[in-house]
Amino acid sequence: MSVYAVTNPVTGDVVKRYPTAADEDVERALAAAHEAYRQWSGNCTIDDRAASIRRVAELHLTRKDVLAQIIQREMGKPLEQAVGEVEFSAAIYQFYADNAARFLADEPIDLIEGNGSAFVRRSAVGVLLGIMPWNYPYYQVARFAGPNLVLGNTIVLKHAPQCPESAAALQQIFRDAGLPDGVYVNVYATNDQVADVIADPRVQGVSLTGSERAGSAVAEIAGRNLKKVVLELGGSDPFIVLSTDDIHQTAQAAVAGRFENTGQACNAAKRIIVTAELYDDFLAEFTDQVLALTDTLAPLSSVAAAERLGEQVDRAVAEGARLTSIGQRSGAFFPPGVLTEVLPHSASYREELFGPVATVYKVADEAEAVEVANDTPFGLGAYVYTTDSEQARRVADRIEAGMVFINAVGAEGVELPFGGVKRSGFGRELGRYGIDEFANKKLIRIG
Repeated sequence: MSVYAVTNPVTGDVVKRYPTAADEDVERALAAAHEAYRQWSGNCTIDDRAASIRRVAELHLTRKDVLAQIIQREMGKPLEQAVGEVEFSAAIYQFYADNAARFLADEPIDLIEGNGSAFVRRSAVGVLLGIMPWNYPYYQVARFAGPNLVLGNTIVLKHAPQCPESAAALQQIFRDAGLPDGVYVNVYATNDQVADVIADPRVQGVSLTGSERAGSAVAEIAGRNLKKVVLELGGSDPFIVLSTDDIHQTAQAAVAGRFENTGQACNAAKRIIVTAELYDDFLAEFTDQVLALTDTLAPLSSVAAAERLGEQVDRAVAEGARLTSIGQRSGAFFPPGVLTEVLPHSASYREELFGPVATVYKVADEAEAVEVANDTPFGLGAYVYTTDSEQARRVADRIEAGMVFINAVGAEGVELPFGGVKRSGFGRELGRYGIDEFANKKLIRIG
């Protein structure tokens, strides 16, 4: 039985299965990407590649309604959010098409001694493997594929098993945009086949967005084979409330930061940390807004995802936490809830809850807020709300995370680097830094 299938997120019923790639299919994908690399990186100019990626952006927009319907079927994303994801993905491709020449321009070096000159020239490294998750089926691919394709690398893409139709739709877009065969190749590979692909000498690097477990496994294989890896893994991002002129608006921002995509985002605001003088008023307002979502949230990506979240929440309550929620879990539908009184000795204190449940903590002051925020194995993003600009900068400096947003949620942009520290992974995507991860930054010294 194929592991690739479209499954109704609400009922758990399999709608359609797709055959897993045979070993020969995987070899053909690798061979095609390897063969295409020389032409794509050597015979095509930066402007040529940028023109092709600009066409990829255009096709995303032309087909956005169909693309959105596909991921709504696959993982339950509300249609409006799905359309937004397609549009953001198009913006990523457009950004790299527009900025490729500037990002890849030779970088002069001022010599301290000696005559002549020196510069750094960025060029492609070869075939890259992308391993992508189900929660943002187009966006995750765009932020990996966009910069690396304009750079001149070629891509073998292994998507999540529950996203076979969106994976195929993306493959078709790259074909229709006129990219040569082999420049972008989708493959329905198994985990064992992926391990062999990582080890293959034709593959020069791997980018994975997914769980800690998957990241550890991929990094281990890549390390044994001396391959560079970019990992974007889990997160338990703090949302720190230090002061506010508007409790309602700040609570609204916390709800938006936590519950976008039904709470299934690595960089969601999962832990709400509030100073004591604001705690009671904020908690009451926040809880009211969360409970108001009960009849409006989409299902989780699968029944299994709802069951996992349910086990985590039940364990937290058994360990002393208090859950405020209304409604009952039904299939993949999980009622939104607020956890309070989670104690540091509880296993739930350091877990990532991937779904519509927020944890709220009371702290005495700024120092304790930072301490609680950093008391996690993760370090992806963080949110700081305060009316004191100096305090905002001070706290941002002390937060152990790859990204800090001050008085803003949903403020990600194509030009802003995305990535984390600690067990949230390493490397950066998007912005200027996203095109540098798999580039050969070659020194050329002229005497």
